Amino acid sequence: MPNLSTEAPVQPTHPSLLAKPSVTILRWTSLLLVITVWTSAALFGLYILAFYAAALYNGDMSRWNQMLPRLYERDTAIATAGIGLHFAMGGIILVLGSIQLIEAVRNRFPAVHRWIGRIYVLASLLAAVGGLIFIGVKGTIGGIYMDIGFALYGILMVVAAIETYRHAVAGRVDTHRAWALRLYALAIGSWLYRMDYGFWVLLTDGLGHTRSFSGWFDHVMDFFFYLPNLLVVEAFIRVDRYKASPILRLSASLVLLVATGLLGLGTYYFTLYYWGPAILRWLSIA
Repeated sequence: MPNLSTEAPVQPTHPSLLAKPSVTILRWTSLLLVITVWTSAALFGLYILAFYAAALYNGDMSRWNQMLPRLYERDTAIATAGIGLHFAMGGIILVLGSIQLIEAVRNRFPAVHRWIGRIYVLASLLAAVGGLIFIGVKGTIGGIYMDIGFALYGILMVVAAIETYRHAVAGRVDTHRAWALRLYALAIGSWLYRMDYGFWVLLTDGLGHTRSFSGWFDHVMDFFFYLPNLLVVEAFIRVDRYKASPILRLSASLVLLVATGLLGLGTYYFTLYYWGPAILRWLSIA
């Protein structure tokens, strides 16, 4: 039937009006979070290198126990070598991992990306093996729960490192990048472990945490510092398969901004009181 109304038909609001702005906002908030993570993880990596290198340089290996009791003991040379390898390589992968994720480096300097990638994968393997040696020979301070959680973390690191390299050599670029993201998510686990504890102590005064790392919160953290990371990465890998609504994108942007603010605040205080002074002392003796 013809439209007999003298009024112009009401035009429905097109959902695409928010589509483009929401995509742009989500892209920039995601980038801001990634930059914050990169910066913070790299600073923590330098701190790890600075702390252990300085202790080794000064011949004061007992300083290692300031982070976790019983890391260094004179009668456990193999375990000490393992944990030393773990932390040294861990510092390297935290610094190099951020570089590997920069798209401009991958596209403009592929040879640099490949060589850094080889070092990164090797360092990841050595970090995992060093930690597993320590667990196997000496065990962790937190007992069986921490032993299982940290051993699983090491095994997943080995698997992710091997798969990242294997698919790169085979030329399966998309699969290689997916595994590289999983490896990075695991690599920043040690950084998140410290950040999580820092925020928890600040907000709850250490509820559920004991010096022997045997409290209920300590048991949660034995797995929490890396398993959620993998879930986030899996969601990120599959995000292109799901067309989110503008409202959902804006909501996600708000969550990302809050996370960025918290990580930025934590990075500031950790750098001011812990990471920064150790790095500066290291540079002064280098």
